[in-house]
Amino acid sequence: MKFQFKQEKQLTQADLFMLYNSVGWTSYTKDLAKLQRAVANSQAVITVWLRAELVGLIRTIGDQETILYIQDLLVKPEYQHQGLGTELIQQVLKRNSGIRQVVLLTDNTIKTRAFYEKQGLTNIDKLGIVAFYQEY
Repeated sequence: MKFQFKQEKQLTQADLFMLYNSVGWTSYTKDLAKLQRAVANSQAVITVWLRAELVGLIRTIGDQETILYIQDLLVKPEYQHQGLGTELIQQVLKRNSGIRQVVLLTDNTIKTRAFYEKQGLTNIDKLGIVAFYQEY
């Protein structure tokens, strides 16, 4: 399979719906217009395509100097375990190598911990710091 990586923020609601729903992130797809605006307003968005099908995406927010927040990293389940997630995160880390902090929140599972640690990220529980969260 020949995957194509693109930098683009203008994605259709239909493409976003199919991708986010495929990984069970249905809270995002309850308001597709809001999701579409959020993606368009991101600092950077890198997508993965197989022909005309959106199969993966990573998006970041930040100040482009001291902090980079990886907001979303998704790959459709049928395309996982092919290196796409690794390629997406490595592209982001390489492009932002001068930024002091890279932060993300994710599910606390063995699978996600292993994936992000393999990418060179450190779980905050090993740093003696805490994270705080509020959802509306």
